[in-house]
Amino acid sequence: MTETAEQYRVRLAMYVEGKDPIALQRQAPATIARLIHGATDAKLKEQPGPGKWSVTEILVHLAEDELVSFWRYRQILEHESPALAGFDQDLWARLGDYASWEPEHALTMFRLLREGNIRMFSRLTAEQWQRSGVHSERGTLTVHDLCRHMAAHDINHIEQIRKILAANNNGDCAGS
Repeated sequence: MTETAEQYRVRLAMYVEGKDPIALQRQAPATIARLIHGATDAKLKEQPGPGKWSVTEILVHLAEDELVSFWRYRQILEHESPALAGFDQDLWARLGDYASWEPEHALTMFRLLREGNIRMFSRLTAEQWQRSGVHSERGTLTVHDLCRHMAAHDINHIEQIRKILAANNNGDCAGS
């Protein structure tokens, strides 16, 4: 059964309920690095099933989504209620040839973009955290909302990575 957009939103919100989204975002690159440490590139590039992303493809997605968020945060802070376009992640994966990436390059890109956002967070005023934009799929989002969403998004993909690697370690590649 396919998860609805609302079910996805609720599930992600549960990941960060009562937690510090900045701390979660700060930890994500190191958590991922620990998870993939020692895995071969071949294992990281192996798709767990038809139409499912490999660990490497997830890493590139995380990096490119961080790039989008990098831009969205700054648009919200610079402009009054800017429009925040969604994007077709599957099209981006094809255009960016995610499968051809080296896992360590994707993780480095993710980490560096994330560090830029974490630095920015430390400078924001209470008023800036409440500035908002209008996302084409999610409606009005404050900087704080986007920060929480990205922390939850990390957890979602970290869990996918764990499942893929655990399935691969058990010889079962039918995974998530």
